[in-house]
Amino acid sequence: MPETQLPLSRYTVLDLTRARAGPTAVRQLADWGANVIKVEEPGQADGDGGPFDKRHGSDFQNLHRNKRSITINLKSTEGLALFKRMAGKADVIVENYRPGVKHRLGIDYETLSKINPKLVYASISGFGQAGPYKDRPGLDHVVQGMSGLMSITGLPGQGPVRAGIAISDSSSGIYCAFGIVLALLEREHSGKGQWVQTSLLQAMIAMLDFQAARWLIEHEVPPQAGNTHPTAIPTGIFKTSDGRIAIAASGDMYERLCRALGALELVTHPDYLDFKLRAKNRDALHARIDTYTEKRTSAEWIEALNKAGVPCGPIYTIDQTFADPHVKQMGMARPVNHPALGRIDLVGQGVTLSRTPPQVRTASPDRGQHTDEILGEMGYDAKAIADMHARGVV
Repeated sequence: MPETQLPLSRYTVLDLTRARAGPTAVRQLADWGANVIKVEEPGQADGDGGPFDKRHGSDFQNLHRNKRSITINLKSTEGLALFKRMAGKADVIVENYRPGVKHRLGIDYETLSKINPKLVYASISGFGQAGPYKDRPGLDHVVQGMSGLMSITGLPGQGPVRAGIAISDSSSGIYCAFGIVLALLEREHSGKGQWVQTSLLQAMIAMLDFQAARWLIEHEVPPQAGNTHPTAIPTGIFKTSDGRIAIAASGDMYERLCRALGALELVTHPDYLDFKLRAKNRDALHARIDTYTEKRTSAEWIEALNKAGVPCGPIYTIDQTFADPHVKQMGMARPVNHPALGRIDLVGQGVTLSRTPPQVRTASPDRGQHTDEILGEMGYDAKAIADMHARGVV
């Protein structure tokens, strides 16, 4: 599909983000065709082995695909003027500085919206743009603890456990991208931009969803439930003769599970007759189910239980996930060519549109790779561009 036909191809986005949450938001826009210009500091060293600055590493390449890069010294008068000129023509700016930084640089929403009233300006921070914690440094690990996520993750009695991904970063990035698209849609009616705000903490609490509602509505503090589901029973990880499988058989699927296991006595057992009894006696029930699942291999149970209409699947390592034939057909590994790395595979999008699917078109850029190209689009000639390089403006 031509890039100009992608859903967001008519929008230009200035990307001031770093780390993970902000780049995740911008990646959503870039994959759907937005003209993303990554604005970076000139003269910075890349490839130092750090978790976010290793430009040719897997994380950076996955986060910053489909973008172009320009270097601008925002602390210089001319560099700031150049950025404001770009902001006057842009549709979206995304930043994830600490709240005070953008004001010190003079690139905050209030300032830039006077130049471009149609501008959609998006901010992500650890704790938001207001409140007693707004100036604290916010990282996923800290927010997983503050949000309550660690208290419900892990085995009962184990103590707080971190989720295996930077989930507050990813969640806030996706919420931010959703907010940006909402603001662009609203702009079609009002003709005005607005300030889109989220934070790692706000997004993570929203992602707690039913666990948060258990407290807000029922005043129940959810405990750790380990590999079992906190409310759907029986749901858990069960032993087989050659490994473990995941089974989810709550509600009317319970009897289907018992029949498929050849365990009809569990249907009529007085300890498991209804949901409340199964919840009360969950550990004992799971132990009984183990005695049946241990008799056959994982592959045999996965086939038999799915045929019976009981959700069941393997417990994969990441390499096994991407080797699965269904995952391959989904196209979750997206190939792209990098001038130094050659062909690499990046992680696909989490949603597909039938006529305008997302595209991984270009690898992540080197720092300042497109500076001259973008300045030319802004109307600067070769002499002016060379002069800005010489004076350290770009």
